[in-house]
Order: sequence, then structure tokens, then C-alpha cells
Amino acid sequence: MVTPSKGKIPGADAPGLLAEKLSDALLSERVVPRFVDSYVIEHGRYGLQVHAGLYRDLLTLLQREALIAVSVTALDLANRGELFPTSKKPLPLKRKEAAEFRKKFVSALTRKHRWNAGQALEFQSDLQMYEDILARAASPRRSRKPFEAANHPFVDRCAFLLDSSFLEKARLAASHALTDLETLTANTAAKSISA
Repeated sequence: MVTPSKGKIPGADAPGLLAEKLSDALLSERVVPRFVDSYVIEHGRYGLQVHAGLYRDLLTLLQREALIAVSVTALDLANRGELFPTSKKPLPLKRKEAAEFRKKFVSALTRKHRWNAGQALEFQSDLQMYEDILARAASPRRSRKPFEAANHPFVDRCAFLLDSSFLEKARLAASHALTDLETLTANTAAKSISA
């Protein structure tokens, strides 16, 4: 187990390792293609899959949104100190430690996905937007009901990209996908940090 040392970010390579494992898990678990395919079948929206090029573009856009969502969740876990278990309750990272963790995490994602400077800045901008929206809408953590759509930027953006003409159905499906992404993030983080 990695234990935090006073004044330093636990495990110098932890942000890079986490970024790599999350990216790999997102692809290998096929959360986004399963989400889209199940939406198409459940609601009879076969038109979303008719044109291979458009379908591929849709999956690419939704995959990017999913990467942002898992990144926000992972950074939140790190900031709350839940990635680095100790014998006591989790200790949140200090502001400077959290900023350093975030910087290393985003740098590792940039290397992993071979983004150029513009793509990396665009990802950071969207990541910051997600974090700002979630900070403003901060409410006590409670589990969502199965029929309730999450109040999360991933849900709104994915619903609009997926099927803007059936927005509420798409929001509910995106909310279920978000739950899968949060579970994937927690499990992957636990495995990669404890390794």
C-alpha cells in the first residue's frame, strides 16, 4: 500500500499510472459503445447507427466526454484523499499537492493519447468546465434513483450529442452510463494505486 508522506504527493508516479490505467479501462470495458448500442436498441433509434462514419464520430465524441468524466471523478477522489488509504480516515490533499497531482495526471493523458498542444489545452478547458459546474452544483452525496437523471455536465452533453430530439430519454441513458463510469473509475483507481 502507498502511504502518504507529509508534504509530498503520495507515489510520484501515481497520477501517470492512474491516467494510463483509466484510459485503458475505458477502452477495454467498452462503456461508451455499450451505452450507445443499448440506447439504440431500447429506444429503437437505429438511425444513429446507419451511417458508419457518423456513428464512429459519435462514439469518438462520447468517448472523449467519458474520458473527461472519469478524469473529474479520479481527481475528486485524489483531492479528497480517497486514493491513498491510511489507517485513519482519508486526508484531503493540500491545494499545492492537488494542483501538482492534476498537472501530472493531465500530462500523462496528453502523452497517452498523443495530443498536440491545442488538443491538450482543449481537454484541460473542458475538464476545468466540468469541475467548475460540479463545484457550483455541489450537494450532499446521495445515490440517484434509477429513474432520475444525474445533475452532471456529462449527462447533458452526451444526451445532446446522442439524441437531441429525445433529450430526456438520452439524459436518463447518459445518467446510467455515468454511474458505470464512476464505478469503473473507483475500481480502476483502487487497483492501480494499490498495485
